[in-house]
Amino acid sequence: MTNLRLITFNIAHGRGLSLYQGFHSARYIEQNLRKITKVLNDAEADFVAMQEVDEDSYWNKNINLLDVIRRETEYHHSYIGINNTRSGPQNLSYGNAILSRHPISTRHNQPFAQTRIGGKGFLYAEIAIGSAIVPIVNIHLDFRSRMRRVEQIEQVITFIESQSGVNGNGRFQPIVCGDFNCPARREGDAVHRLFDYLERDKHYTLLPEKARTFPAYFPTRTIDFVFMPHRYRIRHARVLPVYVSDHRPVLVEFEPEPRTCVTP
Repeated sequence: MTNLRLITFNIAHGRGLSLYQGFHSARYIEQNLRKITKVLNDAEADFVAMQEVDEDSYWNKNINLLDVIRRETEYHHSYIGINNTRSGPQNLSYGNAILSRHPISTRHNQPFAQTRIGGKGFLYAEIAIGSAIVPIVNIHLDFRSRMRRVEQIEQVITFIESQSGVNGNGRFQPIVCGDFNCPARREGDAVHRLFDYLERDKHYTLLPEKARTFPAYFPTRTIDFVFMPHRYRIRHARVLPVYVSDHRPVLVEFEPEPRTCVTP
């Protein structure tokens, strides 16, 4: 099987480096979305896990961000998981999304809590590549509270445990990626907790190893990560130095082992 490329990217509601998407016109948002699509096209990723993707929200002029990006790229398969909904004149509908060049055979979205604004969640997708399946968990965690992040990551761990039971052999090892809103080395926080769990018997590599992802213009922290199972041979991983969001995207190129992928 040829190498595959994955990007995880918080696109910040399409606002670019601005502090708030509501400050801008529809034209500005669409121009920035075209910059995002150029980044994705240039990177030639096979699938993209995105956070802060609006389907229909007043603050960026009700533009369906996923549709705009999809039209400008060659990703024929996509799914958006909505974690926030609010009706009325200040309507909101946004969450996480997956773009893929390959069919998405299974999809599932789980908000961490029912909320009208600010809520986070995770999206699970199985990407069908030939006879093999690449499972991906796309996460966005709370940025305010360490305790809330840990509670949220426990929901992700519970989901992974449940899928291990469904798979029947205890070897369910998805790629886990997204915006964790905390660094890797902070004990008692979400990334540290998840890595501790995954390392017990599943064996993962946490990427990127050194490069920082936030804020994009002058990054001082790494809060966007990809947890890669060891069965995937990592060819390279890097943070892309682009300025189309307040986050920088993380790109991982890897070679999957078909015999060890989850199979239908």
